Amino acid sequence: MSYLDKLLDGAEVEWKTLGEVAIKISSGGTPNTSVASYYGGDIPWLRTQEVGYGDIWDTGIKITEDGLKNSSAKMIPENCVIVAMYGATVGKVGINKIPLSTNQACANIQLNEEVAHYRYVYHFLLSQYEYIKSLGAGSQTNINAQIVKTLSIPIPPLSVQKEIVRILDKFTELTAE
Repeated sequence: MSYLDKLLDGAEVEWKTLGEVAIKISSGGTPNTSVASYYGGDIPWLRTQEVGYGDIWDTGIKITEDGLKNSSAKMIPENCVIVAMYGATVGKVGINKIPLSTNQACANIQLNEEVAHYRYVYHFLLSQYEYIKSLGAGSQTNINAQIVKTLSIPIPPLSVQKEIVRILDKFTELTAE
């Protein structure tokens, strides 16, 4: 029994897919790297190596408005749950605390907050890292947005979700180095 199972013990839950609790699940894109004017702007652009079990406040690379317009990159609002879908980082999750854009290797989950609290979904996906990683196919063990949309998650009432978030955030704070 996982720590999350113990916290859910006795709670009434309804199992749903991420696709059912999200407003939108999207991936991003990469502006053409041979066009210098697409880079060095002020739009944060997230790569999977920057997704690592926590809050994301900045990115190593910034793109320009032209880079955004001329690629599949899209802006996402703050507090999306981001799942790395490719290679060595597959299955890692984070939360963007600023509006940003991402590359195509990130699944960006904008949740319906009337159904699922974003930090609850984040903690649940953290607990599912090995399972999500095992879903990968190919030599790089990639997953895709369709796999992310079909992941099942237990949905208790929002009040229970918020209490679980409070406990797990406090635990994370107390055990951080």
